[in-house]
Amino acid sequence: MSQGLDDGDADALSALANAPPPSTAGTRKTHSQQLRTNTGTNFKRHLNQNHRQHSLDEARMSAVVEGFRNHSDEDDDHDFYPYATSSSLESSHSDPNGQHYLGNNNSNSRNSNSSSSFDDQHPLPEFSGSGGGAGIFKAPSRSAVHPGRPTALELRPHPLKETQVGRFIRTIACTETQLWAGQESGVRFWNFSDAFEPGLGIGGRARRGDEDAAPFYESVNTSPTTCLMTECASKLVMSGHKDGKIRSWKMDQKPVDDTPFKEGLSWQAYQRGPVLSMVTSSYGDIWTGSENGVIKVWPWEAVEKSLALSPEERHMAALLVERSSIDLKSQATINGVCHISSSDVKFLLSDKVKAKIWAAGSLSFSLWYHFPPITKTHSITIQNSTLISSFKPYLYHRDARTRELLRVYNVDGQIDNRLDASSEREHPPEEEVSIKPTNSKSKKEKQQGGGFLQRSRNAIIGAADAVRRVATKGTGAFAAEDAKKTEALLLAYDGSIWTGCSNGLIVQWDANGNRLHDFHHHHCAVLCFCTYGPRIWVGYVSGMVQVIDLEGNLIAGWIAHNGPVIKMVVGNGSVFSLATHGGIRGWYISSPGPLDNILRPELSKREHMYTTLETVRIMVGTWNVGQGKPCHDALVSWVGSQANDVDILVVGLQEVDMGAGFLAMSAAKETLGVEGSSNGQWWQDAMGKAMGEGSTFERVGSRQLAGLLIAIWVRKSLRTHVGDLDVAAVPCGLGRAIGNKGGVGLRLRVYDRIMCFVNCHLAAHLEAVNRRNQDFDHIYKSISFGRQSNNTSGMARYLFLCCSLALSTYLFWVLYSSSFALAWLILIISACVSTTAQSHRPANSVVINPDEGKPDLAEADMVVFCGDFNYRLFGITYDEARDFVSQRSFDWLREKDQLRAEMKAGKVFHGMREGLIRFPPTYKFERGKPGLGGYDSGEKKRIPAWCDRILYRDNRSSPTSECSLACPVVASIFLYEACMDVIESDHKPVRCKFKVQVAHVDRSVRRQEFGKIFKSNAKIKSIREELRCVPETSLNTNKIELQNSDTRPLSITNKSNKDDAIFQIICDGHSAVKDKEEPEYRYKGSFGFPRWIEVTPAVGIIKPGSTAEVWVHHDDTVTSDDVEGVGQSWRSEDTRDKLAMLSVVIRGSRSTETRSHQCHVRYRYSPKPSSSIGNSSGHVEPPKGSSKKHPSSHHRSFAKHGDDHHRSRHE
Repeated sequence: MSQGLDDGDADALSALANAPPPSTAGTRKTHSQQLRTNTGTNFKRHLNQNHRQHSLDEARMSAVVEGFRNHSDEDDDHDFYPYATSSSLESSHSDPNGQHYLGNNNSNSRNSNSSSSFDDQHPLPEFSGSGGGAGIFKAPSRSAVHPGRPTALELRPHPLKETQVGRFIRTIACTETQLWAGQESGVRFWNFSDAFEPGLGIGGRARRGDEDAAPFYESVNTSPTTCLMTECASKLVMSGHKDGKIRSWKMDQKPVDDTPFKEGLSWQAYQRGPVLSMVTSSYGDIWTGSENGVIKVWPWEAVEKSLALSPEERHMAALLVERSSIDLKSQATINGVCHISSSDVKFLLSDKVKAKIWAAGSLSFSLWYHFPPITKTHSITIQNSTLISSFKPYLYHRDARTRELLRVYNVDGQIDNRLDASSEREHPPEEEVSIKPTNSKSKKEKQQGGGFLQRSRNAIIGAADAVRRVATKGTGAFAAEDAKKTEALLLAYDGSIWTGCSNGLIVQWDANGNRLHDFHHHHCAVLCFCTYGPRIWVGYVSGMVQVIDLEGNLIAGWIAHNGPVIKMVVGNGSVFSLATHGGIRGWYISSPGPLDNILRPELSKREHMYTTLETVRIMVGTWNVGQGKPCHDALVSWVGSQANDVDILVVGLQEVDMGAGFLAMSAAKETLGVEGSSNGQWWQDAMGKAMGEGSTFERVGSRQLAGLLIAIWVRKSLRTHVGDLDVAAVPCGLGRAIGNKGGVGLRLRVYDRIMCFVNCHLAAHLEAVNRRNQDFDHIYKSISFGRQSNNTSGMARYLFLCCSLALSTYLFWVLYSSSFALAWLILIISACVSTTAQSHRPANSVVINPDEGKPDLAEADMVVFCGDFNYRLFGITYDEARDFVSQRSFDWLREKDQLRAEMKAGKVFHGMREGLIRFPPTYKFERGKPGLGGYDSGEKKRIPAWCDRILYRDNRSSPTSECSLACPVVASIFLYEACMDVIESDHKPVRCKFKVQVAHVDRSVRRQEFGKIFKSNAKIKSIREELRCVPETSLNTNKIELQNSDTRPLSITNKSNKDDAIFQIICDGHSAVKDKEEPEYRYKGSFGFPRWIEVTPAVGIIKPGSTAEVWVHHDDTVTSDDVEGVGQSWRSEDTRDKLAMLSVVIRGSRSTETRSHQCHVRYRYSPKPSSSIGNSSGHVEPPKGSSKKHPSSHHRSFAKHGDDHHRSRHE
C-alpha cells in the first residue's frame, strides 16, 4: 500500500507513532490469590512484540508556520498529565512476502515465553476535558465495603448471565437448616453450616458461574422449576414445574460424591400448563394454581398415603394423589358461567389467622374460606378495578357447591352490583382503522389546489396520525390497569394482607378483603415481599430493598442488587434476597442495625485479604468506512497486526450502510426490535478473520443501528471473567429517529467491573459544533443498555402498517415529481419512525424512569467513546492546514481543534481523556490515493481534521489515583495512532491501546473473612446474644376439653416489658381415642390442624405486657362426603373421642430462635339432638328477611391488657 509515495510523504509516514517498544511483566498476585490456589482465575502474561519507531515528536517546525511561533505553548503542556514521556526506538520485521507487520501475527495466544509490549513503555500524555468531577459525569464512588447498605453474606455472588443459560435460579425457599433454590434445570440447596465456606473454584465441582458460590448440591435435571414450598412436618420440599408436575425432595439429605440427588414422590398436577404457585392450608392440604385461573386442592390424606408407599409403588402413589384432586374452578362454574377470574394464578397465600386462602393474578385476586369441608369456598374477585364478591357468609352456610353473588365492590369500597367482567377484559374487541378524507373537495379541485409538497405532507401526516391512534389504542388502552398489576402478596404477622403493584404502590387489606391503606415509597415495581415480626421487607425491580413497619412507615432502604429483586425468604436469622441474575445475598434480620456498624469497618480492615489486581489490555478501533469494503490486508494492518497482545478488542464502524432506502428499513426494524444487516455481518466476519477469531478470540456481541456498528471480541483465556453483555442504541438523525447519526454501545463486566464502549457518529459540517455537543449529550443521557422485551404481535402489525402507508405514499407521488423523491422519502421516514417511536415506548410499569437517577454510563467504571465525532479545525485555511500536516506540526494544529476547545470549556465529553495526538488528521481523503497527498483536492477542498477520535473515562478522580477497591479501574494509553496506509475510505482508521488495571474482590475469600468476623468478634457475639432473646410467655392452661361445637379460650401472655412476642400455633399430632389403647398420633401437612378443630388466630404478635386470646373451636360438620378421593370414614371417627397436641411456638421479633408451649386438646363425643341438624354449628341463624352480615373480625395483634374483658369468637 505504500507504493507510489513521494519522498516527503514517505518520511512523514515512517515517523508516525505506531506502538510502544516490547517489555516483560507479569500480573500481581495478592494474598487472596494465595488462599485460593485452586481457582485458576489468575494468569501470568508475558508478551513479545516488535514495532516501528516513533520520531514524530522530534520533528522541527518549518518557516511556513513562523507566523504561529508567537503563540505560547505553556498552557498546552499543562493540559496533559505529567507522567508522559517520549517514545523509544523499536524494531520492525517483515514476512517472507515483504509485508510489514507489527509483532508475530501467527501467534494465537499470549504465553509465558513472550514479553508484553506495554509494561516497559511509559504511557502517553493525555488531554483531559473540564467538568468531569460533578453530576452525571462524575466517576462512580466505590469502596471495599458498600457504605450505603448493610453488610451482606454473599451466598451466591452475581454470576455472569452467559453462564446461566438454562440454569437461571427463579425462586428460593428456606428450611431450618437449608436454603433451597428452584432453577431452570431442577433444584439445588445450600446448608447453612457451609454458608461461610470458600467457593469450589474453576477447577472444582461447580460449573462456570458458581466458582465463588458457597458449596451447594444439585438435583438431577428436571423441567424448569416455577415455585417452591417447604413442608416441615414431613421434612419435604415441594417444587412446582413448567411441565405441570409437582415433585418432592427430602430435606437434610447428604448427597454422596457430588452425585445429583433424585426426587421422591411426584405427580402430574396439570396436563396443560405449569404449576405457577403452591401453598399449604391451615389444615395441611396442598393448593396449587395454574394458568387460566385453575386452582386445585390436594387433600393431605392422599399425599400422606402416597408417601407411605415404597419406591417400587411410585406409579401407584402418583395415581392416588392425582385422583384425589379437587378442581375449584370447575366447581365454581354454574350453568357455564364461572364466577372466578380466568387470569393466571400467580400467587397463593395461606391466611393461617383466619383459615383462608388468597389467590392472586395480575389484575385479580380471590379469597377462599378454607374450613372443613375442604371444598367450601368464599371467593372475592377484583377485575377491571372492581371488587366482585361471590359467596354465602361462612357463618351460616358451608355448602361446598353453593355460590351466590352477594356484593360487588369497586376499589373505593362502593357497592356496584354487576357480574365479573373478566372475560371482557381478557378479550378486548378489535378496533378497526379507518382513514377518512379531511375535506370534500372534488377530484378536479384537488388536482388544481396545492402542490406536490403540500399534498405529500398532508398524506404523510394523515397516515402517521392514524397509525399513532391505532398503536396507542393497541398498547396503551390498559396502561392504567397494567400499572396496578399485582406483583407480590404477603400475610403479615398481625393478620393483615399486603399486595405490591407494578407502579410501586403497596396496598394493605384486612383479612376479609377490605382495602385499608395505600403506601408509595418507591417509583419502581414491587416484585416480592417477606416478613418477620413487626417488619416487612419489600423488593423492587430497581434492585432496591426497603424495610417498613406494620403501619406502612418506611424504616430503611438500600440498593441490594444491581438487578431486580425477585424473591425474599427468612431463614437462619437472615433475610435472603434473590436477584434476577441469580445472585443471593443474606441480610441479618435486624438490619440495618448495630451489627452492620461493626461488620462494615471490620471487613474493610481486611481489604488486603480479598483484593485482587488484574491487568487487562484493551484495543479500541474506529473507522468511517464510507459504505466500502476493504481488502483483508487493510484489516490486518488496522487491527490484526496489533491484536496479538490484547485481551479485549472493540471495533466501532460508521457508514457501514447508508442511503435513504436502507435508513427507512433500518428504522422500521429498530421499532420492531430487529437490528443488523448483511453488510454488518460481513464486517464482523472479516474483522474476525483478521484477528484470529475462533482460535484466539471469541466474538462476544455486537450492535448495529443503521450505518453504525460496534462489535467486541475477547481472548479465550479471559472469557471466563467477561460477560453480562448488554447493548444499546440511540438515534440522533432526523427528529432523533433516524440512525444515520447517533450512537451504539456495549456494556459488559470485566472482573466484576462495568465497562461501556460507545461508537458515535455526530452531526457533520464545520459550523455544527453546538449540534455535535447536543448529540453527545443526548447519547450520554439517553443510552439505556438491555433491550425491552415487551414487544407484541399487535405492535408489529401496527408498525408494519405505518411503514407500508408511508412508503406507499412516497411511491404514489414519485410518479408526479421524481425531483423531490429523496427529500420526501426522508420526510416520510421521519414521520413514520417518529410515530412508531412514540407508540413503542414501553410503559414504565416494570422499568426505572430514566429521568430519575443517573444514566447508565454514569454508573460504569470505565467508559470509552469512539467514532466519527466530526469536530473540525477552525480558524485555519485549507492550505495552512496542509502545510502544518506536511511539516508534522501537530502541536499547532491541536490548538485549532474544535473538540479540544469544547472539552476545555466543559461543553462536551466532560472530564474524559484523550491521548496526545501525534498522527495526521484522518479526514478527508480521496479514496484509493495513498499518502498525505490524498487529502481532498476537489472543488470543496475540505480542511483536514481529526474527525475520528477515541476518548475514555475511568474511576480516577485525579491523575495520581492508584488502583484499589476504592478506585477499581485505572487506565492509561500506550498507543494512539491512525493507519495512514489504508486507502479504502475517505477516513483513516484509528486505534488506541489501553492498559487497564482492575481491582476486584475475591468474593469467596471475602465470605470467609465475613464468617470469621461474624463468629469471633466479641461485640458481635454480645449483640447476637441480646437479639437472640425470646420473650418469656405463659399459657393460661395446657389442657382444653371440647364437646359438640364448643369454643374455649387459650390465653398467651407476654411477660417481657420491652420485646414483642410472635406466636404461631401448630398441631404436632392428632389421634382418635381407642379403648384401652395408646393414642397413635399422626401429623398433617405443615403441622396443620385436624378437620374437627378450628384455632383462631393461629398466628399473631403480642405487645410487651399484653395477652393474646386464641379461640379453640370444635367443628362437628365434617362427614365422609367432605373429602373426595380418600377412603376414610370421617363419620365413624366422629363418634369417638379425639386428641390434638397443639404447640404454641414463641419467637422474638429480632431473631428466629424459638421456644414452645404444649397444650392438649381433647374432644369428648356426645350424641347431637336430631332437632338441631339445621343449626349444628352452634350459631343462631338470623331471622328470615334480615340481612346476612359477614363477620368483619380483623385480628391485628389479638393482644389485650389484663383488665380487658374477653373478646367473643366473632365480633
